[in-house]
Amino acid sequence: MRSFTAQIIYRIECEGLPTDQYEEQWRLVYADDEEHGLSVAREAGKNEEATFIDRHGRTMCWRMLAVKDLQPVELKNGGLLFSMVREAEMVAAPLWAAVG
Repeated sequence: MRSFTAQIIYRIECEGLPTDQYEEQWRLVYADDEEHGLSVAREAGKNEEATFIDRHGRTMCWRMLAVKDLQPVELKNGGLLFSMVREAEMVAAPLWAAVG
């Protein structure tokens, strides 16, 4: 068995209508190979779909949209689970610059 991280995306619905909210989850799955890992991740994602009544009495649903990413991961002390490079957008000039 190999271990994989699976990025699963859920759409949040309110009263049966899609909202502008999505949830991103990272889950650990064990599988024989990548194809099997994708199948296991899809099943895990479907099993975690939920419907509940929120504090305002609305019916809320988490619907799995997709397994966005599946990456092999080595489970050892100090092993890398997730990494992301973000690029900052430079501001031309600070808004608070002294006028002068």
